Amino acid sequence: MGDISKDINSTFPNNKIKALLNILYTANWISSYQNEFFKIYGISPQQYNILRILKGAGQSINVQDIKDRMIERAPNATRLMDKLCAKNYIDRLPSEFDRRVVKIAITKEGKALLDAIPDSLNNDLLKNLNEAEAEQLSNLLDKMR
Repeated sequence: MGDISKDINSTFPNNKIKALLNILYTANWISSYQNEFFKIYGISPQQYNILRILKGAGQSINVQDIKDRMIERAPNATRLMDKLCAKNYIDRLPSEFDRRVVKIAITKEGKALLDAIPDSLNNDLLKNLNEAEAEQLSNLLDKMR
């Protein structure tokens, strides 16, 4: 198992600083892992998140709703959606009542891509935690925020 002190060859003035740096270090580790995982599918973790949001919505939704539901609040959500649109994973549907409003829908190709991506990512990232430990970690992170 990892030990932040050994991983970055450092000591810490107290456990709160150690915990904060460990969260940041772990977040970066997760991000790197996800980037490598999704690379073979030609999308980023943020694009995957957008596709999951759209699939879960079950209908077309506006861009702001997508941004509000994103795990990582991406200021570049429009650019991410441009790339998904170019790959035919999503469609932009202009409103017939207000041309300023555009809704986004996942395409058959987008759903097929999601179906092709195994669920193993989350299991791999959390393989060293049992269910009770995962709950405790989640509760502590909620408490921190």
